[in-house]
Amino acid sequence: MPLLTILFCLLLLVVLVSWAKVNPFLAFLIVSITAGLMLGIPLEKVTASVQKGLGDTLSSITIIICLGAMLGKLVADSGAAQKIAEVLVGAFGVKHIQWALVLVGFIIGIPLFYNTGFVLVVPLIFSVVYKYKLPAVYIGLPMLAALSVTHGFLPPHPAPSALVLIFHANMGKTLMFGLIIAVPAIVIAGPVFSRTLKNIPSVPLETFRAEELPEDKLPSSANSFLTALLPVILLMVTTVYLNIDHSNGAVHKLVAFIGDTPIVMLISLITATFTLGINQGKSMKHLGDIYGDAVKDISLILLIIAGSGAFKQVLTDSGISNNITAILQSANLQPLVLGWLIAAIIRISLGSATVAGLTAAGILSSMVLHDPSINPNLMVLSIGAGSLAFSHVNDGGFWLFKEYFNLSIKDTIRSWSVMESIISVIGLVGVLVLNQFV
Repeated sequence: MPLLTILFCLLLLVVLVSWAKVNPFLAFLIVSITAGLMLGIPLEKVTASVQKGLGDTLSSITIIICLGAMLGKLVADSGAAQKIAEVLVGAFGVKHIQWALVLVGFIIGIPLFYNTGFVLVVPLIFSVVYKYKLPAVYIGLPMLAALSVTHGFLPPHPAPSALVLIFHANMGKTLMFGLIIAVPAIVIAGPVFSRTLKNIPSVPLETFRAEELPEDKLPSSANSFLTALLPVILLMVTTVYLNIDHSNGAVHKLVAFIGDTPIVMLISLITATFTLGINQGKSMKHLGDIYGDAVKDISLILLIIAGSGAFKQVLTDSGISNNITAILQSANLQPLVLGWLIAAIIRISLGSATVAGLTAAGILSSMVLHDPSINPNLMVLSIGAGSLAFSHVNDGGFWLFKEYFNLSIKDTIRSWSVMESIISVIGLVGVLVLNQFV
């Protein structure tokens, strides 16, 4: 019965948004409250559950998305994105620009949370799309596939790192095995799969579309790359330092503070204000208008993501994940396949890769720790792969992609959801193949 309730609520959400044309944020509120009541959450606690989901989601991403949008719009309006696109095309050629973006996405994805990486790479994707008149989904999806793979498979991302600790795995071996699996997953789910998506109509957000500037008005290549990638540089440097210095002294605390993602984004925006703004002859009033327009353009996206967080919280509070895992634990499956399946079903039901991964790990931790035949490093990757399966309407990442690329739900499922599923399946296959040799 609980699984049928979830299915009904997901169908209701799709019908409200796609057929009835209800604003997605309002649709999420309606469906979240409906799900809470149908799943037995007490009347007096349904609203609290919805508010908690909204608050928790907004508290974690509002600063990042808003500052990222400001930085992205400045990078676009200043001509930095145009310069970066020209350099990449000059190095790889228009024919191979996808591979350049995949490489950048992979490098950016290693140190960054997914949402942070997304809002940083989108302006770069759109600058290439607009300048060279290329299909947006075809060009952008491979780069986002690289981000997804690093998010699900590779430490030091939070979920894989937590799974390493839970299963007493080896961080280095997990990273090495993860890199082996990451390459085919990115290639197949990215450049190969995207060839089927060239005809998807997409008119991306106007906020990242800037007039093409003459060459003498563009910032230098060094200024463009360093400013646009400053968040990545800061996060990589602070992460490396914190992994080396395990003390609790003042310097360690200062570096940890600077390396906190909201602080990194604020430092990066302040820096860009000077390097791409004031030094390029822009007034503070003009820069203020740029930043204000950027926030206006992504405000509805924030609400939609918050709505998906409310839905996820209601499902979590209802205890539905316990019902799912009880059913699956009775099945006689190979442990690595079982880990992937538990994570995948929780992910599809709740919409959160992190919740899916940690829930599956909690269920299987005792089995893995007491059965020496199970490779804990591969179990980390198997669950990580399962946690990426079929992102759809209850996942904030789904709505980020849909709204930024301005797609229909059908085309978002056809592109984004299938891409995530390909990564998940390739990850499982890779784990099972490695299990034969290690």
